Amino acid sequence: MSKPISDYAIVGDTHSCALIARDGSVDWLCWPRHDSPALFVKLLDDEKGGSCAVTLAGLTGTHRRYRPDTNILETTLTTQMGRAVLTDLMPVNPPAPEPDEGPDGEGESRLIRLLTCEEGTVEGAFTVRPTFDYARRACTPIEAEGSVLFEAGDWRIRVNAAPCPRIDGDTATVTFRLSAGETAYLVLTHGEDSEGAGIDDLAGAQRRLACTEEYWRRWSARCTYRGPYREAVLRSALCLKLLTYSPSGGIVAAATAGLPEAVPGNRNFDYRFTWMRDAAFTVTAFVMLGYVREASEFLRFLRERDDTFGRETKLMYGVCDDIPPEEALTHLAGWNGVGPVLVGNAAESQDQHDIYGELIRALCVFLEAVEYDPPEKVNDRLPRVLDNLTARAIRHRHDADHGIWELRTGPRQQVHTKAMIWVALTDAARIARRIDGVPDDKIAEWERIAAEVRAEYLEKGWSEERNAFTGAYGSHHLDAAVLRVALFGAIDPSDPRLRATLAAIEQELGAGGDLIYRYRMEDGFEGDEGAFTACAFWRVGCLALDGRTGEAKAAFERLVARGNDVGLLAEEIDPATGEQRGNTPQGFSHMALINAALRLDGAIARFGLVEDDGATAQARAAE
Repeated sequence: MSKPISDYAIVGDTHSCALIARDGSVDWLCWPRHDSPALFVKLLDDEKGGSCAVTLAGLTGTHRRYRPDTNILETTLTTQMGRAVLTDLMPVNPPAPEPDEGPDGEGESRLIRLLTCEEGTVEGAFTVRPTFDYARRACTPIEAEGSVLFEAGDWRIRVNAAPCPRIDGDTATVTFRLSAGETAYLVLTHGEDSEGAGIDDLAGAQRRLACTEEYWRRWSARCTYRGPYREAVLRSALCLKLLTYSPSGGIVAAATAGLPEAVPGNRNFDYRFTWMRDAAFTVTAFVMLGYVREASEFLRFLRERDDTFGRETKLMYGVCDDIPPEEALTHLAGWNGVGPVLVGNAAESQDQHDIYGELIRALCVFLEAVEYDPPEKVNDRLPRVLDNLTARAIRHRHDADHGIWELRTGPRQQVHTKAMIWVALTDAARIARRIDGVPDDKIAEWERIAAEVRAEYLEKGWSEERNAFTGAYGSHHLDAAVLRVALFGAIDPSDPRLRATLAAIEQELGAGGDLIYRYRMEDGFEGDEGAFTACAFWRVGCLALDGRTGEAKAAFERLVARGNDVGLLAEEIDPATGEQRGNTPQGFSHMALINAALRLDGAIARFGLVEDDGATAQARAAE
């Protein structure tokens, strides 16, 4: 029986991540990058998948938290004889001084685990059993200079620990008995590391802890948000930072692969890649919190991965290399037996023409944050990038595509896509009027075509029969992505048609307790997926922008409470059980939380805390 998806917390070093269960077991770890084949994969197969576990005799309970303003995880383990705190971190060493461009911290591909007895006595063991390459490579442990080295061809992990580890079959075991004030430590290092993992005593591990804590506290101090939801917003920002790959500036959609959106079903995808849509909206969230450097780093990623100046920008990228073909790992059972586990992603080849609007909006928000004084390498490219992206938006304005949800039932004339083409042209014109190098007649043409596109989707996207904007021209199916359109200003939130659409979505796609399904139609996959977490936050944004601030505030707070015990959200939520579903933690969910919090604060400042309907709030605002 697999552990609940909500059981998992995350630690990382902006190169890779580890997922740690409530019982202290590291059940997912990819080294040296987010998209590397996992070497602990118990998350996806309880028997075949390896882990780095901790067991204590007479365990009676656990409680955990992140150290304030950090991504350092503390798990308190209470036993019949005592109490201990397990501290988990992946070291980050900030360079001095911080460079203008590039990683703001050096990772070590290490996981440090410190177990300190705080009261009474505790006894138990760490057990390390890697299963390299998604459990496809046999592994041989050997003793090496007081440590244990696991090898599988070119794959290596070294285990350093005190007490000293011993080999038990395919496992390294570290047994301990601790009295109050005593600490056992374990260090996992990717690669051979001939210097004994570089940490050969407790003092060395504690120095890494102090340095890493300083890094995260300094990063958190840069957050400019001071609203009532700072704890949730900052935790979301810290999560998004962990999902970055600092050497390239890329941002992955989630830390995991293969976790199911439907139980049962076959919606078990790999999210460890950089989607333009997800990453661009994440950049917007970063900018709005004062993290302009992170936004600039994503633009660096685009500059280095896409040397076509926007002519051939792809839907998605690997953080460093090309995306591998989609592959089913049929030897793994899958989480709770739900397979197939998929790695790679076949959506790479789809047409999704909304990405031009996503990218130009992110660029617009970034430029306004730096008051149109971007780094020279960005500034020099702006006219060509705008020209190329708008040309693509115009070329594809009448084309069907697979859309934001990556449906595998064929392309449609998606309302969300058309609206994002309007965003692309409108924001490009907005930028061009502030920079040199774009002729006035070209700007006027973009604005003219944008007006035509808007008029078209407002007409063809509206269904008199449904009294709502539908997901595609001529369709009778509703789509929560229309709510996102309003957040981009492509439909006025106070438009009676948008209000009617929101009411229809709440009735037909609502899943109870503020949850919203993306859509309810055939999509080419098996099984019934959960409610999509980001959609619920989009609803909050629409309510807030329409002046329904009291309703929006209550819904937002209930949604935040649906996060797990350390404030993390997966992609979806099962309405029947409240359990999280899909890959975790999900960047899209956390950036939606951030943007909803900011919109809610802004709406309350404008309308006040209004408990009645949006029309009344609008009237008050106009007085």
